[in-house]
Parts: sequence; structure tokens; C-alpha cells
Amino acid sequence: MKGLARTGRGAPGWVEKEKPVAGPRDAIIRAIAIAPCNSDVHLIWGEMGNFLPGDRIMGHEALGVVDSVGNEVRDFKVGDRVVVPAITPDWSTVPSQQGIHQHCNGPLTGMPFDMLKDGTFAEYFHVNDADANLAHLPDGVTVEQALMVVDMMTTGFYGAEMADVKLGDTVAVFGIGPVGQMAVAGAHLLGAARILAVGSRPNLVELAREYGATDIVDYRKGDTVRQIMDLTDGQGVDAVVVAGGNASTIGEGLTVLKNGHTLANLNVMEEATLPIPLGPMAFGLGGKTIRGDLCPGGRARMEKLLALVKAGRIDPGKLINYRYTTFEDLLSALMVMHDKPKDLIKSAVILE
Repeated sequence: MKGLARTGRGAPGWVEKEKPVAGPRDAIIRAIAIAPCNSDVHLIWGEMGNFLPGDRIMGHEALGVVDSVGNEVRDFKVGDRVVVPAITPDWSTVPSQQGIHQHCNGPLTGMPFDMLKDGTFAEYFHVNDADANLAHLPDGVTVEQALMVVDMMTTGFYGAEMADVKLGDTVAVFGIGPVGQMAVAGAHLLGAARILAVGSRPNLVELAREYGATDIVDYRKGDTVRQIMDLTDGQGVDAVVVAGGNASTIGEGLTVLKNGHTLANLNVMEEATLPIPLGPMAFGLGGKTIRGDLCPGGRARMEKLLALVKAGRIDPGKLINYRYTTFEDLLSALMVMHDKPKDLIKSAVILE
């Protein structure tokens, strides 16, 4: 089979590999929709990928049709159209039973795609623990919508969940790319009264308003912290989600966060250190919490999010604005995510 691999640092390329084989509890999926992610860009071009082998097939966002299943799989059969979460843990481990399935066998091991085995940038790919990690594609949910659930929606919503957004809160979301858009939507559904979205690109600003942003903070028009403090009459915000920027953005978020509240980080950080301003932290005694984690995965998480989509509470398919239609287009879709044209939200390859 054909796959798009990391053939070296900064070098994506096509490879030919044997079609994977399902173990007793596993499934082999034929891809029908694939989306590149900024995490793939980090792994191919950044420091993160230095530990990967030179022919690792990348990708962790996909939908597909079941091609084969192991003899212990109960709930899925050949021909089923399925949603494949980016996070497919080993659910039999102690950490999974303790509620930290994202790190079931060590840091980040709940995402074996990319990290531990070949990913979804392939004509066929392997899914472990099929009954626990696959979800049926519901009637009434489009392929485009479901494709954005598997990573963008679960990640963005988790930012709002980690930040402990409550009814009536004022929330700041730093970065309104696809994950930030879903953080805005998640905060809105959790009952935030005001959502301050930090971003500047016109199409992203418009979409953030559709998803629930009440105020836009354009960092090109002045100091971000000052703008947020002015909008909140100097009080700051009840929750912060960082979905863009860099390590210094954490400091900005902590500065506008009220004492006793939580900042949730969704960013991949490649800097060597994380600068934390002591003043806004009340010199370490302000009760401010920083959380950062890989998004939840697995079947139950997907079914809950898909139910929101089916009920019309949210349309994550609006994130896709670069659409491709052939498997060979996957490299172009990846390069768009790398090059980041000014109007980019998310690229995807829709095969069926």
C-alpha cells in the first residue's frame, strides 16, 4: 500500500509498505477522509520528530470503512463506516483505568498514530482495541463534520473543560486557528457569558463569532494583555485557553487570569523553558493552575461529540476551507498546513 511518511527531518515523501494485519481485537481501516494537523507539521519539520524512524507514515485524523477485523471484535464488521479518534489508547492498562488514557503506557502513548506506529496518511491503517476506539459514523453527520470531531473538536472542547469553564464565566481564548475555534465553541456550550477571542485574520474572526466569541482581541492593534484588562474593567478573566502563540503566551494568559482560576494549554511547546511571570502568579501564591494535556480519545468520547453534531448544536465541518479529493492530494494538503496561507483554517482530503 501507499503512504505519506516522514522520510527525514523536513522531508515528507511517499513510501510503499505492506498492508497492516489486524490482531484479535484490532481493525484495518480503508481511509475515506484524511486531514493533516499542525502536530504532523511539528513532527516532520520540528524538534519533536527527531526520535521517529525515517519512514514513519504520519497522520492521526481520519475516517474510513472497515476492511477487516480480528476474531474478538464484536461491534464492528467489514463495510462499516467509522470515525477514528486521533487518540486510540490501550484501554487495558492501569493508567487508562485511572483516567489518564492519553498516557496509557507513558507520556503521549495514547496516540500511537505518528508516535509509535504508522498513522492514517495511508490507503489502509491499523486501529488497536477496535471496540473501544472506533465509533460508527451516525446518519445525519457528514464526513467533513466527523473528520473535524476526531481531533480538532475533542481538543478544543477539552481546553474549555480543562480550564473549568462555568456558567456565566468570562473566558479568554488565545489563538483562533481550528483548535481555538473549537475552544470558543466548547466554552460557549459550557455556558460562558463572554468569550474573548485573540486573533486577527478576518475569516477566523468571522468564524469565531459564529462559534460564540463575544469580543475580538486583535494583537496587531495593541498589547493583548492591556486590551483584555480594559475589556474586563481591570478584573481579568475566569478561564484561559491557550491554543496559539508560543511559550510566552502562557505568561500573557496568566497575567489576565484571576487568582484561583485555571489556564489550559493546548499548544505543542518546543521551547526549552516555560517562562512564568511571578507577579501575576502572586509570587507563587495566587492559586492559579496551569493544565496541559493531550485530548481525550476513544469511542465514548467520539460518540458524545458526534451526538452534539447530529443534534445541530455545532457544525465543526465549517473549519475545512482547503478541500482535496484524491489520495495523491494528501501531500498538497499537508504542505498547505505547513505553509499556512493567510486564509487557511484547515485542509482535508475527502475521498468519498
